[in-house]
Amino acid sequence: MRLVWGVVTAVELDSTDVQVVEVELDDGTAGVAFSFPRLSGACRIADSVLVNTTAVDLDLGTGGRHFVVARSAGDEGVALDERSGGHIMKLRYTPHQVDVMCVEEQGSPDHEAMRTAVSLSGMPVVCCGLHSQVPLVAAAAKNVLPEARVAYVMTDFAALPLPLSELMRASRSAGLVDATISAGQAFGGEYEAVNTHSALLAARHVARSDIAIVAIGPGVVGTATPFGHGGIAQGEAINAAAALDATPVAVLRASFADTRARHRGVSHHTLTALSRIALARAVVAVPSLPDEYADAVEDALERAGIWDRHERADSTAGRDAPPSTRGVDVKTMGRGFAQDPAFFAAGFAAGDVAARYARGDAGLPELTGPS
Repeated sequence: MRLVWGVVTAVELDSTDVQVVEVELDDGTAGVAFSFPRLSGACRIADSVLVNTTAVDLDLGTGGRHFVVARSAGDEGVALDERSGGHIMKLRYTPHQVDVMCVEEQGSPDHEAMRTAVSLSGMPVVCCGLHSQVPLVAAAAKNVLPEARVAYVMTDFAALPLPLSELMRASRSAGLVDATISAGQAFGGEYEAVNTHSALLAARHVARSDIAIVAIGPGVVGTATPFGHGGIAQGEAINAAAALDATPVAVLRASFADTRARHRGVSHHTLTALSRIALARAVVAVPSLPDEYADAVEDALERAGIWDRHERADSTAGRDAPPSTRGVDVKTMGRGFAQDPAFFAAGFAAGDVAARYARGDAGLPELTGPS
């Protein structure tokens, strides 16, 4: 860990749940940092701030931004006493542990609904491998079923502060996502939940959603090993959805623009999640791709034994005109739709399939029994 003191020189983004500030650091460098007012109070120009620069120093994927750990105004320390009214702690047993009001707890106005909530009654739950898939799924779902309410459940396998996601702020503003729920140690959603299972129940019984999308936050981890990656979360999400009588719909992480062999075609993250981690059957949404790409996807899924464990639902996504993302600029590893159409088609396919389940269309696969 590397911590450096500095001074705030400008505030680029100033909201109640996240700030982006420019800082001059005592080591002679300048940079940009995220600050979460819920954890350290709101930063102002000329405040002294203690900044965690570790990820930037290691050239990791935090968008080139540091994180504010603590702040002071001049020579005076700054006290922070902003209580949520709840009694559940997130970031537990760390210096930044924060109290939240979870939907499940007795003091919550949603406690009674959650006390009796035990099933999702077939609600489609789209299980993603990457954060950037969420707006694609939502856009396609809204294209098929405009009146559908879509909730995003953010798990704690990657970034923990939901307000970190610029993509989610844009998706909420555009109406692609109607509610956000932070699960486990993740925090900062419109609703807080103790775990993914409760978050999914809240999506249905509190946020009154028709479709839930489960995904990690920004910043997937990868180590080029079979199990040491954030894609494992997709399989765990399928298990949670199935345990609650939902209809799990899996998104393929597909790309023919990624130069890394392990992510080309169908990513090994997806194949591991579906073939080794998911213990329940899911519906795997398959997009319509050009023949050479489609053949590679088919071969990867067949060789991994996916159709022995899961059901298939084909989509015209990839062949039809893409649904509108309502101005939300979606990128995957810096690539947009034109550079990586297969990735976008796979996300759109899952949203299309989920919306057809929510609409009650005939001819879709039925999920019965374990995988």
